[in-house]
Amino acid sequence: MIIVLTSIVTIYTSAQEGDKDRLIKYIDDNRELFCDVSRKIWNYAELGYQETNSSRILQDVLEEAGFRIESGVAEIPTAFVARYGEDSPVIGILAEYDALAGMSQDTVPWKKPLIEGGNGHGCGHNLFGTAGVAAAMALKEWMDDSGMKGTICVYGTPAEEGGAGKVYMARAKIFDDADIILHWHPGDNNRTEWSTTLAVISAKFRFYGLSSHAADAPEKGRSALDAVEAMNHMVNLLREHVPSDSRIHYVITSGGLAPNVIPDFAEVYYYVRNPDVNKLKPIWERVVNTAEGAAKGTGTTMEYEIIAGTYSLLPNEVVSRVIDKNLNRIGGIHYTPSEQEFAEKIYSTFSSPDTQPGLEREIQPLQYRLRSISTDVGDVSWIAPSGWLVTATFVPGTYLHSWQAVAAGGMSIGMKGMLLSAKTMALTAYDFYTKPSLVKRANEEFERSRGKDFEYTPLLGDRKPPLDYKIR
Repeated sequence: MIIVLTSIVTIYTSAQEGDKDRLIKYIDDNRELFCDVSRKIWNYAELGYQETNSSRILQDVLEEAGFRIESGVAEIPTAFVARYGEDSPVIGILAEYDALAGMSQDTVPWKKPLIEGGNGHGCGHNLFGTAGVAAAMALKEWMDDSGMKGTICVYGTPAEEGGAGKVYMARAKIFDDADIILHWHPGDNNRTEWSTTLAVISAKFRFYGLSSHAADAPEKGRSALDAVEAMNHMVNLLREHVPSDSRIHYVITSGGLAPNVIPDFAEVYYYVRNPDVNKLKPIWERVVNTAEGAAKGTGTTMEYEIIAGTYSLLPNEVVSRVIDKNLNRIGGIHYTPSEQEFAEKIYSTFSSPDTQPGLEREIQPLQYRLRSISTDVGDVSWIAPSGWLVTATFVPGTYLHSWQAVAAGGMSIGMKGMLLSAKTMALTAYDFYTKPSLVKRANEEFERSRGKDFEYTPLLGDRKPPLDYKIR
């Protein structure tokens, strides 16, 4: 009897491995298509909420493959949802495609802007969005062949870079029917990110005073710049009295035009962060109080505008371990001689001694950690069980938002990391489709982690999507 059961398990496992091999083969067979799409988005280099061409090309590829497209969701013209299938489970895959201002760079291992001051994909979102589409199309092909029930959902999410696009989509309940959501991010090594991040609220504080001649009639003026400086001083004193894992940073975006004119307008832009959104909210209230006190003390008036607000990532161990297993199954990336030559030239541009050539070939161990960054994926992770990975789309040692990242992300090194992530997400989704117990376990953990009384409330309130914003 034991021999029969063992044989059945062996046959079942073998069939699963065969299915996974076919998913990988589909992505490899369509490599040229996916690399072409990614390169076009790299060339478009469109900023957040302005990604008209980038969003459209992903939608067109998915529609041609048989997905149902809903464009312009959540009052955002470049946001979309692409679905295939009807039944449960619903496995979602995130796709980003916004670029950064001032990051234009050619695909060469030295600094060479294509357009001086132009945009560029310094965070690799041309790869991010395309990999999600590639994984979804591979899964669709497998579901057609196997008759597997379920729904694949690609979420086209604009303006991650400071625009909080996913938060507006979360507020519009776009992600509410998902059972599992997968995502990834370009990087300089290969790892599964079982991690959390910092929740953040950002706002611009605007002070209004009364201008006068700073030498001839200073008593007549009420300085808006004094109010900004008073606020900043109080916030800097506040740093001693907030949890040590908090982060507060600001820039003065407007402080007057001439020293001999008392400024009647000044503005300061704040970010306030903490890993726990429930700790962040009272810290934020205290920052607002400093602004109100500064206005009262300087005889000015104040208003503030919430610019963005995102939750911390809610990690899910079940999802993370499935991702990690599949990433290790596929393995790392190997450079061709020409890619190795490119990488060595990139190494020579780094000032840091931490560069580790060959890291792209390895898979880092799964571990939990707190990352001192913020992302709008955080809000999504509080709506459905989520997990993510990082793959080596950039030469090891490369920092995000650098010209080195733009250069590698537009050539074959970036494409190799993109395809690795697409394969890993496809295989991970396969495991959740074929093993309902995994979906159940992931959701049980999810409910325990966020608490039975949790109710999602976006940190940016009822603010409309800022479709005219620009991130620098």
